[in-house]
Amino acid sequence: MRLSKRGEYGLRAMIALAEPAETGNAPHMMQIKEIAQREHISAKFLEQILLALKNNGLLHSKMGVGGGYYLAKPAKEITLGQIFRVLDGPVAPVKCVSQMAYEPCGCPDEETCGLRLVMGDVRNAIAGILDHTSLADVTSRQNAIRKKLGVK
Repeated sequence: MRLSKRGEYGLRAMIALAEPAETGNAPHMMQIKEIAQREHISAKFLEQILLALKNNGLLHSKMGVGGGYYLAKPAKEITLGQIFRVLDGPVAPVKCVSQMAYEPCGCPDEETCGLRLVMGDVRNAIAGILDHTSLADVTSRQNAIRKKLGVK
């Protein structure tokens, strides 16, 4: 499991879209260029990422003047795990512990393989955090830090 630039940028864009929901102003619509400038991401690359998130039901878009992308569900109903899996695939560090894309490994006894057992623990820990952390959790946490530091 590795967070790619695609995954990182997608998560950052989704967090940016979720921020106003914290104040009750949902759905918040943002244009690609606005997100790209704010997050220092290539607009062309971001467009591909947002399209993948839209095609997987995490975003909606509206064309035309005043249009843009917005969350398909409330921020508290979208987890980082959902976003990660759309953009970067399974969370498992090795395929033999994946719950989404299992493939047998080359070890002689998969059932008792020490490496597989440890990698299963790693997968469960990472998935546990990602699957139980919503966009609302992230925006709440970042806003609390910003408030504490006096940053807008």
